[in-house]
Parts: sequence; structure tokens; C-alpha cells
Amino acid sequence: MKLIKGIFFTLFVFSLSSASCARQALIYDVYRLAVQSEFRLDRDIKRDATRHPREVLAFFEIEQGQTVLDLFSGGGYYSELLSYVVGGEGEVIAHNNQAYLPFAKEDLDERSYATRLPNVTPLLSEANDLNFVADSLDRVFYILGFHDIYYRDETWPEIDDDKLVANLFHSLKPGGIVAVIDHDAVSGAGKETAQEFHRLSSEHVISKMTQAGFVLTDSADLLKNDADPLTISVFDKAIRGKTSRYMLKFIKPQTN
Repeated sequence: MKLIKGIFFTLFVFSLSSASCARQALIYDVYRLAVQSEFRLDRDIKRDATRHPREVLAFFEIEQGQTVLDLFSGGGYYSELLSYVVGGEGEVIAHNNQAYLPFAKEDLDERSYATRLPNVTPLLSEANDLNFVADSLDRVFYILGFHDIYYRDETWPEIDDDKLVANLFHSLKPGGIVAVIDHDAVSGAGKETAQEFHRLSSEHVISKMTQAGFVLTDSADLLKNDADPLTISVFDKAIRGKTSRYMLKFIKPQTN
């Protein structure tokens, strides 16, 4: 609780002192404060160089007071940053499924949501069982996980892609944003790349999302890496942690 109060107080003081600044500049500095927080974990800070979190948070327009679903949040790298930005009036729902917990255990043990980040609500649920109130979410962060919809093994349950994406559309407020970042694949590649390389082409994501009613409003090359051949596993030592990634911003259209 002490940690999160410290963050909120810092953001509040900064907001007051910068009242005369342009709104966009003020918001962007809120991201800077979040990324530079003294309370962040060392393991997260080491990942910043390739993840560019300040720019990512700005691109997807995270603001104080929002309710954000961090879908397949893993160890919580973005859940923590989101919690700083949305503040005490906002909420971050840090989702994982059962199969992912063993891989995220070390991160989550250190993350310690209950004592460090009280505005983060952990949610353990299989993707097919997710159920949110209609028009209740301001943002959905879907980071490095869209390809897992199409991955299959004895420990990973089958995911109904149409049901999941429809659920996101149902749950997001009109005007809300779904943020998708994932490991890129060769243009035109099918969803089998998810099984073989843990990659998925941006074309496939765009097709699936737009079919569900979302509108692609922007994309960015911030996380692109031309040295990534796109034809090897994301866990290959030559590219692990440095894959070429796309950033896609989808909006649920405003109702008439």
C-alpha cells in the first residue's frame, strides 16, 4: 500500500505543478514517472531497453481512472506499469490461465500484487471462460499472447478464437482500445507459425479483429527489428528478447 500511495502522490503533485502545460505533454510525463518509479522491480527495468514501455503506454493512450484488462499478463511487467498510470481511481485486471502460472511464478512471487499494487486484481481463468460486464473495460492490453490462441499441446487448453475476440468486443466500452503487440511472422504466413515458432502474422490479427467489429486505427514500427529473420522460434538464442514485433491499435466504434 505504501508503494502505490507514493506513486499516486507523485503523480498528483506533478499534475498540479504542470497544470499550465498542454494535456498531451502532461500525460506523456505521467508515463515517464511510471517507468522511472523507484518501486519497479530490477527484472522489469532490465527489459525496458527492448520494450520501450513509455512509448507503448502513450501509443495506446493509457490514462488515470481507466479499467484495463491485461490479458495473459504473465509475470506482470505491464500490469505494474498500468497500475501506476491508472492510479487509485482505476483498476488493472491481471489475467492468466492455469497453464501459464508455472512460467510466471518467479515474477509473480516478487510482484506481490496484494501488498504492492492494491489496484491490480489478479484473475485466473481459462480464455474460454472469461466473462466481463458489457462495456466495462476502457482498454485491453494483449501483449505477446495473440499467437497463443493457436498454440496446442498437452498442457495448453484449446482456445476458441472467435469466442475470445467477440468477448473482448462485448466487454470493451465504445471508443475503447485493444492494444496488440506480438512476435511478427513472414507476411502471408498461416496460423501454423504459432505452433512452430510462437509467431503470428499481423495480417492474421487484423483479419480476426476486424471481422469481430473492431477498427484498426493505427500501427507502429517502434518494436520492429530488421535483424529478425521471422522464420525461427522466438526462443532461439539468436533472437530471444529481440524479436521483431508489431503494434496494432484497435478501437471499438462508438455507437450511434
